[in-house]
Amino acid sequence: MTRVGRVERTTKETSVVVEIDLDGVGKVDVSTGVGFYDHMLDQLGRHGLFDLTVKTEGDLHIDTHHTIEDTALALGAAFKQALGDKVGIYRFGNCTVPLDESLAQVTVDLSGRPYLVHSEPENMAPMIGTYDTTMTRHILESFVAQAQIALHVHVPYGRNAHHIVECQFKALARALRYASERDPRAAGILPSTKGAL
Repeated sequence: MTRVGRVERTTKETSVVVEIDLDGVGKVDVSTGVGFYDHMLDQLGRHGLFDLTVKTEGDLHIDTHHTIEDTALALGAAFKQALGDKVGIYRFGNCTVPLDESLAQVTVDLSGRPYLVHSEPENMAPMIGTYDTTMTRHILESFVAQAQIALHVHVPYGRNAHHIVECQFKALARALRYASERDPRAAGILPSTKGAL
């Protein structure tokens, strides 16, 4: 059974198409018009071993906010769609990733209940190219809201803004990969005592 999600989202501000295959090989084709964001989505696909296609056209003449936000919303919705009924998955995943002087710790529960806990060093550089570093939390909020998962992201230390953000995406990719993978010992079993996720 394929686990593919595809979402098209069109507003007056953006046009977004996202397709994700949870059982891919990390093949990524991303274009949002925001270079650093593309780089982060590339990390998500490659380290998660998700085949990921993202095509976004947005009102970049205003700023990057709508483009980044709507892409994250569509990505979360596509991820939820690809998960399907969640039968046989591990459900929980965590990963700690260093990137030079920075460290990210990510834990995820594919719970069906959206919740985000996020912390990163204060006084980061405000911009990485055209990417507003305050958007990282908003990306995660948007993704969590649509994917309906619980996500805890903690960066206890780091100096370089590029490293601080990138290690979060790499750790997120791995945690999502581990949580969404099929558990060979739990074939046909929903990982919940409630009987629903």
